[in-house]
Amino acid sequence: MWISTRAQYGLRALIEIGRQPGQPISLKEVATRQDISLHYLEQIVGGLRRAGFVQSVRGARGGYQLARAAAGINAYEVVTTLEGSIAPVQCVEDDHTCDSQNVCGTQDLWFRVDAALRDVLGSTTLADLIVEADEKQHARLIQLA
Repeated sequence: MWISTRAQYGLRALIEIGRQPGQPISLKEVATRQDISLHYLEQIVGGLRRAGFVQSVRGARGGYQLARAAAGINAYEVVTTLEGSIAPVQCVEDDHTCDSQNVCGTQDLWFRVDAALRDVLGSTTLADLIVEADEKQHARLIQLA
């Protein structure tokens, strides 16, 4: 199972956008803070906007802001929006049946892995990620002092 940079950067961008609720932030600023290519970030945020996670604000102080509360967005829906399926193997896809299910000794393992992944991502909200990121940033600043 591999989570691409698209989903990783999408979550990182949402954390930056969500850090200041109600205040738009430019993608250039998000790209700089997260060390992400602006061009790539524009592609990712386009998908997040179409999915209803962010909205654009026009004007001199425009940019992007969350379209929903950070507590109402979970990592699972963001990752699957940007990745599609995150099933560890094809036989555990929602719409797929395995031809080898009667003889496969690993199918139950893959179902458990899939369930654990869905549980961790589904129970982690953007608000949780923002708090964790802020705590890590605060701890780094204390170490530098």
